[in-house]
Amino acid sequence: MEPIYALLHVVMAIINFSRGNGTTCTLRGESAYPQLSKDGDIIVGGIFPFHSSWEITDSSYLVKPPPLKCTSLDFRGFQFSQSLIFAIEEINNSSSLLPGVSLGYKIYDTCGSTAVGVQVAMALVNGNVESVSDEPCTKPVEVQAIIGETYSSVSMAVAMSIGPFGIPLISHYSTCECLSDKKKYPSFLRTIPSDYHQSRALAEMVRHFGWTWVGAIRRDDDYGNSGMAAFSKAAEQIGICLEYSLPFFRTYSQRKILRIIEQIKNSTSRVIVGFVDTWDLEILLDVFLQHNITGYQWVGTEAWIFDPEIATLDKHNILQGAIGLAVPKTEVTGLKDFILNIKPLRSAGSAIFTKFWEVLFNCRNTELNDLEDSPMCTGEEKLSEIENTFTDMSLMPIFSNVYKGVYATAYALHDLFRCKETCPTKKQPDPLTFLQQLKRVHFITKEGEEIYFDKNGDPAARYDIINWQTSKDHQHEFVTVGLYDSTFPVNRRLTLNMSAVEWAQNTNKVPISVCSENCLPGTRKAVQKGRPVCCFDCIPCADGEISNMTDAVECNQCYEDSWSNLQRDECVKKETEYLSYEETMGILLSAVSIIGAFVSFVILIIFFRYKNTPIVKANNSEMSFLLLFSLTLCFLCSLTFIGRPSEWSCMLRHTAFGITFVLCISCVLGKTIVVLMAFRATFPGSNVMKWFGPPQQKLSVLGFTLIQVIICVLWLTISPPFPFKNIKRYKEKIILECSLGSAVGFWAVLAYIGLLALLCFILAFLARKLPDNFNEAKFITFSMLIFCAVWITFIPAYVSSPGKFTVVVEIFAILASSFGLLFCIFLPKCYIIILKPEKNTKKQLMGKMAIKLVN
Repeated sequence: MEPIYALLHVVMAIINFSRGNGTTCTLRGESAYPQLSKDGDIIVGGIFPFHSSWEITDSSYLVKPPPLKCTSLDFRGFQFSQSLIFAIEEINNSSSLLPGVSLGYKIYDTCGSTAVGVQVAMALVNGNVESVSDEPCTKPVEVQAIIGETYSSVSMAVAMSIGPFGIPLISHYSTCECLSDKKKYPSFLRTIPSDYHQSRALAEMVRHFGWTWVGAIRRDDDYGNSGMAAFSKAAEQIGICLEYSLPFFRTYSQRKILRIIEQIKNSTSRVIVGFVDTWDLEILLDVFLQHNITGYQWVGTEAWIFDPEIATLDKHNILQGAIGLAVPKTEVTGLKDFILNIKPLRSAGSAIFTKFWEVLFNCRNTELNDLEDSPMCTGEEKLSEIENTFTDMSLMPIFSNVYKGVYATAYALHDLFRCKETCPTKKQPDPLTFLQQLKRVHFITKEGEEIYFDKNGDPAARYDIINWQTSKDHQHEFVTVGLYDSTFPVNRRLTLNMSAVEWAQNTNKVPISVCSENCLPGTRKAVQKGRPVCCFDCIPCADGEISNMTDAVECNQCYEDSWSNLQRDECVKKETEYLSYEETMGILLSAVSIIGAFVSFVILIIFFRYKNTPIVKANNSEMSFLLLFSLTLCFLCSLTFIGRPSEWSCMLRHTAFGITFVLCISCVLGKTIVVLMAFRATFPGSNVMKWFGPPQQKLSVLGFTLIQVIICVLWLTISPPFPFKNIKRYKEKIILECSLGSAVGFWAVLAYIGLLALLCFILAFLARKLPDNFNEAKFITFSMLIFCAVWITFIPAYVSSPGKFTVVVEIFAILASSFGLLFCIFLPKCYIIILKPEKNTKKQLMGKMAIKLVN
């Protein structure tokens, strides 16, 4: 039933509101009064958290809830207020900025609550008069500008509420990137950089240290969630992965906190990025200590990284070695002394000052007080005798931001009033006109710092990189170890002194926080299925591919003339392979070729020496001499196949081979025909030999050879052989070989040689039983049989042989066929001439012929 009653209550409130007179001003809700105030011609508002928390009450939605009761007085709000008051007093005492115009102030307490923040902002805009007025609600706003709030969530609510009125809200500490959206927050400006820059600076810093696998804890509000979203986006762009991103708020239940602890314990990352504030860490430090979560490397934002209060609470060094970003150190002349002078607070607001005095000196002014165990205040307590948050000036850069916000307001008024020796008017400008002028303001402070706002109402982003170190007396120190400036080029924004950094657990080595170890050159990253991109396996590059950098995403293919080395991290020139004179095979084949040519030459000398003997005359000495000469050329032409192929060697080796072999086979063919015709000439009345005399034999050899010469000339003219780099047969090496040019020409040369060899073989086979001179036809048959067998087996061997062995097969075929012809035809004759000279007679020769004729 309670929801129904609540709904009825809301409906009745709407009805009552609609009955009111819309033309009169009526205060709705509770009155809100400033904690500190001072009159002036133009009022500057201030909203700061004088308290850090409030009492939580359950709302029944049946009765009006009581006003929020703030608890835990926070001295930081008083320091911010003192900074605002100091700036206003300094401006009022200036004779050049707003002469003749006095500034006043009204400073409210927000308790860090969005609801209270909106309430006090409306009080600043409309006033807090409780009575009903018959006047229309068209009066000017109460304040010219509002300085504050500290927390982004409160600033967002306030900026959205007062934005339609055009009243500027100038924050000194709200860093949420979302506040740069001018469509939602048109009147919001700030003197502290946006988390847009801080998130990118943090991501760049984390990547600089080599941490690609990190955890994160974020404040569960607009500041933490927006900041962590920006950090995650920036981190992802530069290869950083979040293992976890855990939300936390100081009002979380014990169950939620234990869940956070469990997840951190189960994680493998050793770095924690903290998008939280000091109040969150106060709670987390106790929880981490209870569960022994220590030794992690913390990375912090400006919200807590240089807060001495947290350093004091960290008695067990949980945050030892923390590193993060802080607003650059700034000194405002006279501001420190003014903050420590509490007289302005006494004169500006007695009620809050009494409470401030009690907490500051831990005493009580009345008998009934929360501090019942404390002594009574005497009023003579001295600030110099205590040391607490109020006397700590470590947040001077933030105090300076409040100071800058007030001065930006004053300079905008100065420009609008066109003040010279005095300001011609004291009338408060129209809010929208003032807002536009404030966005254009550009001035230099007395310390020489340039102040301006960009199109989003943000200042230039500059940060000190702060490192928590332990002093000799075991106290935390905030040491500046680097700088980040967003106005610099991208590759020069971050500067770090690595040697000055002190890491977690007081070590000199940078902690390691990666999901997978770096992939060395020669390998590439392969993302593990279902896991972030920072978790990967290292896969070796394939043959012919390299990676020459750490954590390469892919391997690069080497150029066609290069190949990967064993480490796969460099492309090296491919090894070139050809049959050279320096290698064993080349030396062996060269030696055999030269031996064959030498043997042919020796036999030629023997035949020339014994040219008048019967066996030489009977075997057609002129054709024998020509045959031996051609065999010598055949042996020597094999040498052209050895060595690095060139344009001339490629053309020479094939044409020389084709012509010399045709010359050789033509001689053998001539000898075979002479044997056959010589038998026919032995029959009575035969006149055959006159057609096959020496001239005809020479012409036949010349004719057969000329045909091959013509084929070779056509081959060389149309498409000659040329040197060629074969990179397809082997991936890892280049075969230097001679391309045939025209395959038709090559096979035409071989076919012609084969045709003559086949013809010679057939004729020799027919003449194998003729009674010739020592049966030379039989030896020619054997030699042709060897020749044909060699070249028939050559074709498949040539086609299938890899690389340089193609050339080896070709040389072997040349040498084998040449030795077959040499030994079969001439070795028996040399045997008779040298070892059996008694058989080298005409009688012996004629006797054998006679016997064969009888048989």
